[in-house]
Amino acid sequence: MPVWVAYTAPMAVFMVITTLEGVWPGAYPWLYGLKVMVVSWMLGRFAQPWREIRPELKVSVTAIAVGFVVFAEWILLDQWISYPHLGARIGFNPLALQGCDLPVFLAFRIYGLVIMVPIMEEIFWRSFLLRYLSVPNFRKIPVGHFTWSAFAIASILFGLLHSEWLVAILSAIIYALLLKTTKSLYACIIAHSTANLALGIYILTTSAWQYW
Repeated sequence: MPVWVAYTAPMAVFMVITTLEGVWPGAYPWLYGLKVMVVSWMLGRFAQPWREIRPELKVSVTAIAVGFVVFAEWILLDQWISYPHLGARIGFNPLALQGCDLPVFLAFRIYGLVIMVPIMEEIFWRSFLLRYLSVPNFRKIPVGHFTWSAFAIASILFGLLHSEWLVAILSAIIYALLLKTTKSLYACIIAHSTANLALGIYILTTSAWQYW
């Protein structure tokens, strides 16, 4: 099996099921649960990229601070700057669920937002794509090493896969610069997880469902 499959397969499956969510928005809670289970299984099955995630206490504080910066720019700039979005998210209101469906969905949604997505996206965008766009045989260069052309292309592509493309591009730039500075994929995951956790809390406390 080509080595790149381990870095790209979870992201590819995530995107396919996300597309299905847009086709059948009424089935969103169940499709999202399916997506979490399948992608999480794939992240465990294709474990090779995990070797590049090395926990480092010294970068954790910086990473958490960066995460809050990303959260702030995502919410504030998206509300302050008027720009056309690329479509819209499902914006599902979980309060429409009844009984045990609500806590189960929220558990899946928060896990996906705060744990699964940061790991999956950082493996794909910051570990794989930045290096692949720099050198096709990407494993020849260490994590955190990339060309500025790869940096620009990956940042734009990251933005174009989000409805809020402008703030998403800025987020990709911040994460890539954090990676360039720390040479730590772990730092990017912590920053991404922090930003998403803050976003999740913001969504749940303000009913800003348009952000998920």
